[in-house]
Parts: sequence; C-alpha cells; structure tokens
Amino acid sequence: MAISRLSSRSNTFLKPAITALHSPIRRHVSTDTSPITIETAVPFTSHLCESPSRSVETSSEEILAFFRDMARMRRMEIAADSLYKAKLIRGFCHLYDGQEALAVGMEAAITKKDAIITSYRDHCTFIGRGGKLVDAFSELMGRKTGCSHGKGGSMHFYKKDASFYGGHGIVGAQIPLGCGLAFAQKYKKDEAVTFVLYGDGAANQGQLFEALNIAALWDLPAILVCENNHYGMGTATWRSAKSPAYFKRGDYVPGLKVDGMDALAVKQACKFAKEHALKNGPIILEMDTYRYHGHSMSDPGSTYRTRDEISGVRQVRDPIERVRKLLLSHDIATEKELKDMEKEIRKEVDDAVAQAKESPVPDSSELFTNMYVKDCGVESFGADRKDLKVTLP
Repeated sequence: MAISRLSSRSNTFLKPAITALHSPIRRHVSTDTSPITIETAVPFTSHLCESPSRSVETSSEEILAFFRDMARMRRMEIAADSLYKAKLIRGFCHLYDGQEALAVGMEAAITKKDAIITSYRDHCTFIGRGGKLVDAFSELMGRKTGCSHGKGGSMHFYKKDASFYGGHGIVGAQIPLGCGLAFAQKYKKDEAVTFVLYGDGAANQGQLFEALNIAALWDLPAILVCENNHYGMGTATWRSAKSPAYFKRGDYVPGLKVDGMDALAVKQACKFAKEHALKNGPIILEMDTYRYHGHSMSDPGSTYRTRDEISGVRQVRDPIERVRKLLLSHDIATEKELKDMEKEIRKEVDDAVAQAKESPVPDSSELFTNMYVKDCGVESFGADRKDLKVTLP
C-alpha cells in the first residue's frame, strides 16, 4: 500500500495522534479522524461490474484500530492452539490466523444491522462483531458462560444481538441460510445486507448455485464471500476446481476479486458490495487470503505445502505486518508503542483464558434443552422431565 495523498502538512494533523501515543496505552489510541487516502497494493479484478477505486479513505484512528483488533484476534487463536494441545478444547477447532484482515475490513464497511453468517472458522468473525474474549474462550472450552452456553463449541459461535448467525459445521450449509436472511431483510425493508462467508472448498457445493439462483431471481441483498485460502482441507484449489476464479463462478451474478490480506482493500470491496447489493441484488467477493495453521488442529498443515511457502506469505503478505509498516512509516505510532499494545493484548487474552477456566460446565439437565422451539406443540425432553437422570463420566 502507498499513501496517495499525504502532504508535508500531514505532520501537523498527525501530531495529536503521536502526542497521545506517549500516554499510557489505554489512552494513546489516536482520535484523529482526519482523512488519509491510501492506495491498495493490488488492483481489484471484476466480473460483470465496475471495479471500485483503489484509493481508500481512512484515518490514523482506523488504521490503529485495525492493528489492535487483528493483533487481538491473532493472539486469541494462538491461545486457542495452546488450549487445544492441553486438551482443554475438545472436538474440532479451526483457527483463523492469517485471515484477520477479512474480519476487520468487513466490519469497517458495514453496521450491526447487516448480518453475517459463516462456516466453522468463526472465532474472529465473532470477535469482529463485538464478541468478548472470555465468551469465546468459555465456548471453546464448553463452559456455560460461553456465547452458545457451552453447547456449540468451536464451530458454533453466535451473537444474535449483533446479527451474527454462526458458526456452521456442515460444509456450505450456511449459504442457503444466509440467502434466507437476505430474503428476510428485503421482505422487511431493512435496508441491510447479509454477508455469506464460505471457503474455496465449499465453492463446488451444489447448494451454493441453487441458493445463488434464487437470490439472483429475487434480487436479494446477499453478498457471497469466498474466503479463498487456497486449500480445502489438504487439497489445493488447482486440484479441486477446474475454474479457480471463484468471483466468476456466479456466471450471471457480478463478482470481484480482492486482496484478502489487505484490510483496507477488504473494507473498500465490502462497501462497494453493500451498495451494489442494496440496489441490484447479489454479488460475489473472492477474498484471496491464506491460513497459517492447518485446516483444523488435527492437521499439521505441512504435508501438502512447504514451510517455505507459509513463511513466504508471512514475510510478504501478513495483514498485521502490513498495517504495522503503515503506522510506522507515517508516524502514527512508534515501534515501542505498538509492542506495548501487543503486550497489553497478550495480558488481556491471558486474563480472559483464566476467567473462562473458572466458568462451570453446563448442568447435565441442559443436555436435552434447546432442542425444540418452546410452545410449538412438540414434546420437550430435558429439564422439565423430573424422571430423567443423566450421568456424565
């Protein structure tokens, strides 16, 4: 990325941010909202639509917030890795480190009225929607204070008050559900959109094309986001897709390919897509991104790709390092101030883990609750059955 509008006067409008950074870490975050225009490193590639401008308007405050939020997400996933290896997290666990720019860039372009639904790689999307670290770790460890009360685990995070609808374990199953959310938004005239996230591995699912067909017929405000991290489990895209240009997969539906490791490019693309979807119906965004961990914690991630490939992406495209360089090169923050911020984030994550560990597991009577909607005429099994006794190992 390169600054395209930053004159010699920039030192003047950035001075309040720099001065504030010398204060204690909780107070130094810049409040300077003076506009800065930054050009994306990679141009957008479009299908059946115009490309958005590469010049993205931002501010020192927003760039610093990107760094803080992505660093928090990265640290959370590193902690989850340790908890899984310590057997405090059980079952499946899919980590998002490397892909953080998608979560923060998307949030910067939308509001909480706009809905998001995703697959099982959902931890950072939950945090982006305003979820708390302790709620995330509690859910990961199956504790009752988790965001899904300890019943969902890693793959089923939810935050309905922020229009985050999961968190789905079946590959591609969230896509028709997301188009259903978009239908509800249009029916109720909400003037909001739904972002439907799925991976490149799910891009070959038949239900994607069925849902997209209906969304296009009805001009639903659905934005289908293919998080292309180049490997569906252990299968490279070139082995699984005859046409890996996922942004063109909609055929009659417009699409856009985006550098998914650039938070500002993601922001610009999501803003463009929201405006398009409200006026014209569905659009596909292909986010070119990369995951550092394997597909899940059971996958070492190094049998189908080389360690040199992973380290090469870290050195050249890492989303956090890109933002760090931007902050340093334009005197928005110093290296020490950013390291202090990372140190505080580490403590914040450690404290959340410790608090989550103190949370109790759900009571055994909860095993059979939440299986049916209340008062729908279906017999309910669980807490209301006094004769039911459940013994846990």
